[in-house]
Amino acid sequence: MTTYTLRAKRRRAALRTLAFLSPWLIGFSVFFAYPLLSTVYFSFTQYDGFRPPVFNGVDNWVYIFSDYPWFWPALRNTLWLVVVMVSLRVLFGLGIGLLITKIKTGTGVFRTLFYLPYLAPPVAATLAFVFLLNPGTGPANTVLEALGLPAPAWFTDPQWSKPALTLLALWGVGDLMVIFMAALLDVPKEQYEAAELDGASAWQRFRFVTLPNISPIVLFAVVTGVIATMQYYTQPMVAGKVASGVMGGSGQMFEPGFPEKSTLTLPQIIFNAGFQRFDYGAAAVVSLVLFALAMAFTAILMRRRGGLIRMED
Repeated sequence: MTTYTLRAKRRRAALRTLAFLSPWLIGFSVFFAYPLLSTVYFSFTQYDGFRPPVFNGVDNWVYIFSDYPWFWPALRNTLWLVVVMVSLRVLFGLGIGLLITKIKTGTGVFRTLFYLPYLAPPVAATLAFVFLLNPGTGPANTVLEALGLPAPAWFTDPQWSKPALTLLALWGVGDLMVIFMAALLDVPKEQYEAAELDGASAWQRFRFVTLPNISPIVLFAVVTGVIATMQYYTQPMVAGKVASGVMGGSGQMFEPGFPEKSTLTLPQIIFNAGFQRFDYGAAAVVSLVLFALAMAFTAILMRRRGGLIRMED
């Protein structure tokens, strides 16, 4: 076989490979690479969406990190939600999954009851929780007062607004419950039997049998939870509007974060800066910060997962 024939064969193989990859390459270029590069470009410009962008160097970056009053509260709230809300959702979903897999009768009923809240639309679920946790007339505080327990102000108290959002997230944990149930039912029963014969306790069986087998699913739940929480917008926005009494039309300006910026998240200030104040340069900076945080969290989690795999081996 001549050199020309080998080159032609390799060229055809490369073209065939590119043809198979072309749907992904087109999608990646149009929906990821181009928007990301455009965001980087707009972060160094003054752009309001109507007039052509004007290059202004690092002014937007300096403004966001030094003079923009909402950035640091939103960053702290977002990180709080990522650490606390994601951790509790994973633990709660895993706990419910373990509980239902151990129930002998009525499994379908309990599975349905726990999964149904996840199907509720985010706006409707948030509205219901705001009224349930109303500090004056809500049934939650009525029950707490009847039991002689403190009745928080929930969505109207800066110290309780994020825990209230966390309760809302735990209420809709049905998606994680189903995922963990599937993983738990897939753990080989022979390993449990061997652990029992060795005298392992219930905690030891969970630690050394269950957890290693479902660790990829736990990682999946944590990574997807971090990414979803980084995009947390609807629930805190609706809760802040309802709790503050501002439920006007689409043309009404609303400063997010009620009460006292405690429910403010990075996606909210992206929307506020870009689509309410028409400062696309500042919105692009916050978007890139959010992207970098999501990538950093994902890289850390994947690195820790790799370390755990090496330890298990």
